Amino acid sequence: MSILNLTNVGLSFGDFDLFSGITASIPNDAKIGLVGPNGIGKTTLLQILAGLMVSSTGTVTAAQGTRLGYLRQEAMEAFAGKENTLHAEMLTVFATLRAKERQLRQLEAMMAERDADDKLLEEYSSAQEEFERLGGYQYESRIEQVLHGLGFGRRDWNTPLSHLSGGQKTRALLARLLLERPDLLILDEPTNHLDIEAVEWLEETLRTWPGALLVVSHDRYFLDQVVDRIWEMSRAGIELYRGNYSAYLQQRQDRWERRELEFEAIRERFLSEL
Repeated sequence: MSILNLTNVGLSFGDFDLFSGITASIPNDAKIGLVGPNGIGKTTLLQILAGLMVSSTGTVTAAQGTRLGYLRQEAMEAFAGKENTLHAEMLTVFATLRAKERQLRQLEAMMAERDADDKLLEEYSSAQEEFERLGGYQYESRIEQVLHGLGFGRRDWNTPLSHLSGGQKTRALLARLLLERPDLLILDEPTNHLDIEAVEWLEETLRTWPGALLVVSHDRYFLDQVVDRIWEMSRAGIELYRGNYSAYLQQRQDRWERRELEFEAIRERFLSEL
């Protein structure tokens, strides 16, 4: 099932077409690498998919209820106006869970103050089961795992977001997106501010990502480890390839060779008819 569909999407600046005719779909479990020459408009296309830009032609439609997360190359303004610390910002992802946790504490206090009747016990049991089902006992460990994986130590947890460097803010935004678990995660050069250990951790995380993934990266090894299909972008649209980046290179070479053979066959037939 597709969660996002592109139909004849294009972007023009006056008489100049940056790209046009992009028609494709993103299945709900696809892990796609978007590649193409520098300046072709890959980042621009991601911004259109994320709803930050409007295409000149065509449509982008998402399945109802689709949650989308977008990591831009530089996230200097991602936390503008926020006074949270790094850890407090991660906690905002779990606001609903934390409200349910407070409800549990309130029920526990009520049970401690007086003999719990059947109705109170039933309410507490139901609330506890829902809290557990939603992952309420794991959210703190998930925060620690993601922050550590992306290179943040405990000493960084209480750092105000405004005190983070540009690269740290980009990593913090990536951390929040991973904790949010959107249905479609769009990443633009996610390895830019990561060391080798963090890149390896991210590769493993994305290999088991439960939703769809669309990533632009100049790191060919990263794409080999993470994606299962390639979109090759040109001015005239997108060509689709199955497999990782290495498989794409081989398929593209095979396709070029077939086209060259077809061209030679047509040329020879034309010359023979002269």
